[in-house]
This record gives sequence, structure tokens and C-alpha cells, in this order.
Amino acid sequence: MYIIIVGGGRLGYSLTKALLAEGHETLLIERNFEVCEKINKELGNICLRGDACETGIQAEAGTGRADMLIAVTGDDEDNLVASQVAKYRFNVPRTIARVRDPRNESIFKKLGVDVTVNSTNIILERIEHEVPSHPLTHLFCITGDQRDLEIMEVRARSGVAVGKSLNEINLPDKVVLGLVIRDGGKPFVPRGDTVFQSGDHIIAVAPAAVGEDLRLLFNGA
Repeated sequence: MYIIIVGGGRLGYSLTKALLAEGHETLLIERNFEVCEKINKELGNICLRGDACETGIQAEAGTGRADMLIAVTGDDEDNLVASQVAKYRFNVPRTIARVRDPRNESIFKKLGVDVTVNSTNIILERIEHEVPSHPLTHLFCITGDQRDLEIMEVRARSGVAVGKSLNEINLPDKVVLGLVIRDGGKPFVPRGDTVFQSGDHIIAVAPAAVGEDLRLLFNGA
């Protein structure tokens, strides 16, 4: 897979190093001459100096044959523009962009960036997952045509669904319960007669907007 990384900071450097180790053809685009030279000395001649927001630099990088572009500079605007140039000028099938300001995340998605990575949200999700009392964790946002769907983990306790079977509960529209993890055992796919128990961890695919409905269903008010 040919992957272009934009931004040679710590994240871009580490990501490039990891992708190279996995055998991917990887090119890094970095504006700063000294940073680029240092990376080339350490990782081989894989850093192209220039502004990835410019069509000419992306053409020089061979973006037209790239399978993926990942923009991880410290500037949201640069990450957005570089992703859009790759997406709409060179038809790169997959673009991933770092978003530093969480308020910009929806704009990135509206403007066509396939995947956004927000460090604030990652930390919050990790905290949610580590706090045993937290009833719902947003695990992953599904992109593409199903942009509004997320994979969520719901922890059942005292909601109306506890003690009832899958056939007996009214799930919100477009919700699919994919897996149940019970008592730390092997995950299983719930069937119509599966009765949910307090303590179950339920992996659901659902629109982001119904997360609170799911929480209420399995945890109550």
C-alpha cells in the first residue's frame, strides 16, 4: 500500500516509522528543511520537503497513485486542505486527518475527509472505557456512506431491557446489537431469545444520535 504522511512532527515521524516497518511504501511531506533532512538521515530518503496543501507538491509525491493520505500536522487548516487536495484533485480513496480543535471535526467530515482523529476525543473515550461506572463508550465512528453510524459499547445494569430477550425490547431505529460479552467470557452474537443480564457488555452499531436512548434502555435513568 502506498501511504503519504503530511507533517513530520513527532506523530508523523512515529507513524511513518511504523508504516515502513510494516512494509508499506511510505512518503512523508514536511515543510521544514531541517526536519526533513533529519528524517531522511534516520529513515532513508522518504521525506519530501514542501507544502502538501499545494497541488504541485502532491503531484511530485505521486499522490495520484496513493492508496491513502494521512495529514497529521499541528494545524487543522493545513490538514483539511491537504486532505481535500488529495481527495478531489488526485482521487485518493482514503484520507485521514488529525483535528486538534474538536469543534472542527464536523466541518472536516462535511468537507469529505474520510476519517478524523481527535486526540481529545481519544483521551475521553479511553477515560470512559477505564471508568467501570461509565455506561456507554463510543468505540469507533463508521465512515463512508454510513457516516452517521458508530460502534458503541453499552454496559447493562438496570434499564428496562435487562431481564428481557432481544425479541421483547424495542430498539431505536437502525440499531444492531452485534455482540454480548458476559462475565468476561467469550463474546457471542445475541439471538432473539437472548435475555440480557445486568453486567452484560453489549457491542452495538447505531446512529450516534441514539446513544443516549441505548444508555437509557440498558441502564435506566
